[in-house]
Amino acid sequence: MFKKILVPVDGSESAWRALEQASVLAGKFDGELLVMTVIQPYNNAALLAVPLDHNIISQSNMELEEVGKEILKRAQDQVEGSGFQGAAAYRIELGNPSERILTIAKAEKADAIVLGSRGLSGLAEFFLGSVSTKISQYANIPVLIVK
Repeated sequence: MFKKILVPVDGSESAWRALEQASVLAGKFDGELLVMTVIQPYNNAALLAVPLDHNIISQSNMELEEVGKEILKRAQDQVEGSGFQGAAAYRIELGNPSERILTIAKAEKADAIVLGSRGLSGLAEFFLGSVSTKISQYANIPVLIVK
């Protein structure tokens, strides 16, 4: 039933709890994990056309990629430390988190998405919506949101 589980991680506590639950779920169904983190790079549109030096933007993007690598390393350590015996793959994606998660889930033919509930609060959530909310609304596969 759940042979391939996509687990987006962002370094938050709820993401680590989601990874733990996904490992258990995949273990019960002899499934595999696809663990991903999404980096939303800086660009002129994201900065609302605030003029910044190209070198500053490039440096910031490189720093974000390093953070992404560290998150995936921690995820790999957690999966290996949990005793999970199945296959696990790890990847970094660039772009809008909700869009990339949904695109990768479809492209990889994932059977489920397990993610943390890290959501925003107040006005930010009202206007932007959280990643977990968007995923639960638009995914065509089961979504487990872990608090």
